[in-house]
Amino acid sequence: MMEFEPVLVLRWLHIIAMVYWLGGEWGVFQTSYNVTNPRLPLDERRRHMETAYRIDILARTGIILLLPLGLHMGNIYGLQPFGGGWLTAMWLAVAAWMALCWAAFFTRETDTGIRLTKMDEVVRFILIPLIFIVGIASLLGHGPLEAGEGNRWYAAKLTLYGFALCIGLGLRFVMRGWTVRFRRLAEGPNPAEEAALTREIGWARIMAYVYWITISGICFLGTVKPF
Repeated sequence: MMEFEPVLVLRWLHIIAMVYWLGGEWGVFQTSYNVTNPRLPLDERRRHMETAYRIDILARTGIILLLPLGLHMGNIYGLQPFGGGWLTAMWLAVAAWMALCWAAFFTRETDTGIRLTKMDEVVRFILIPLIFIVGIASLLGHGPLEAGEGNRWYAAKLTLYGFALCIGLGLRFVMRGWTVRFRRLAEGPNPAEEAALTREIGWARIMAYVYWITISGICFLGTVKPF
């Protein structure tokens, strides 16, 4: 019977999560052109918005999974000291976060969905500072991550992941706003809402380009391990 090393399975899942993250964001980016196009009928724009949400949930799933997968592998490789019960607690917390994310997706067109999305954002508001503290402290030699010669890439990768979460949070704000804005557009022509959509998507597209560069940087650090 063929046996697999757990770390190899984790690495495989890590690659899949990264692919869904990068590819999913590209799909949402392209779909957004039709979502915010005022020349299209509102029903058609709503169909494109539905497509964007369905693509985006896979990207969000990939984003969430990358953190525990990376930390679990880090423990196996001796790059972070928290194993055993800590890893179990981490996976349980991630499962709760994932359930919240998917619940927000399934109820996305309702007020409940908006509330759940805001709760998901709160998780990120707590997590992002923690990631920056751990990553930067480790790079400065204060731990808890191993950041000696040849291993600094791991703490740098975590820090860059925290930066990517910041950009992703900004993009989440834009998509969350679509639900409310399209409700108002359904009531009749609304130049103010159309202008807001155009303005917000303009900023979102700039953020998306930075996002892709950042994600590519994370991939580079994890693959090449340059320092």
